[in-house]
Amino acid sequence: MSLLSFRKNKDVVETTVNPEVESFLKDYSIEVMPRTAEKVEDFRDLLPAGTRVYIAHIEGTPIEDMVATAKRLATDGYKVMPHFPARIIKDEATLSDWIARYQGEADVDQALLLAGGVAVPHGDYHSSMQLLESGQFDKAGFKRLHVAGHPEGNRDIDKDGSDKNVMEALRWKQKFSETTDADIALATQFAFEAGPIIAWADALRDAGITLPVHIGIAGPAKLQTLIKFAIACGVGPSLKVLQKRAMDVSKLLLPYEPTDVLSQLAAHKAANPDFNITNVHFFPLGGIKTNANWAIAHGGASAVPASQS
Repeated sequence: MSLLSFRKNKDVVETTVNPEVESFLKDYSIEVMPRTAEKVEDFRDLLPAGTRVYIAHIEGTPIEDMVATAKRLATDGYKVMPHFPARIIKDEATLSDWIARYQGEADVDQALLLAGGVAVPHGDYHSSMQLLESGQFDKAGFKRLHVAGHPEGNRDIDKDGSDKNVMEALRWKQKFSETTDADIALATQFAFEAGPIIAWADALRDAGITLPVHIGIAGPAKLQTLIKFAIACGVGPSLKVLQKRAMDVSKLLLPYEPTDVLSQLAAHKAANPDFNITNVHFFPLGGIKTNANWAIAHGGASAVPASQS
């Protein structure tokens, strides 16, 4: 293990870097929204050069705000991956317009395609598969397309608690990956427990799903904040990890940090190099700056901010 060799940011706590975690965090990604990005003075003080930054498109957010955020991040040298939530896209013309705006103003060539959390579709689309089938992204020459993964299932898709429909969709996306020039990967919902994550990833491979997995990890946050988001996002079995922590008075007031889950996943990856989880994707539920500073403290060379590299 090595001691973090720089401490230019007073908010970064000096710590011992676990080399397995350092390796596992290489090329990590993070998610922002226009309103949260506005709070960051300079992303280059927080994120490594070339970090993939997802921009979450929440219902009601004007496309102009999304594109402006994408342009800012791209100008700073980051790989921008905006969300395309199918259920808030009215029609093919709207989809084409969004793609053209992102490309024309921010040189975007990658996207996360998902159904979105809207119960009733606003128009013609209701699933990420329809967006893929549209051919719009291939026509525009997108180089990378990510689709959603659900380590703990998805009650919106499989209301009976099984994974039947989710797995059918993943098999379809696996086949689609063989017909497109774009690189396809799974970007997952966040979870808190390493064991079930590993079992889920192994089960995918056993089922013939070989798409790389970018595992969703909740960044440091207050426990109450995490529980709120976990319930809202349908995080299931691993919610017990948070509930158990909430019952421990000694930990109740301390912020949650993803150290344990990432250390366990990193150790598994080190022992099994072919493990299909290839990247970490952070949900900065406690704030972008807080998440980035945690990564800087624990990620060693994999998390050195662009302004310091």
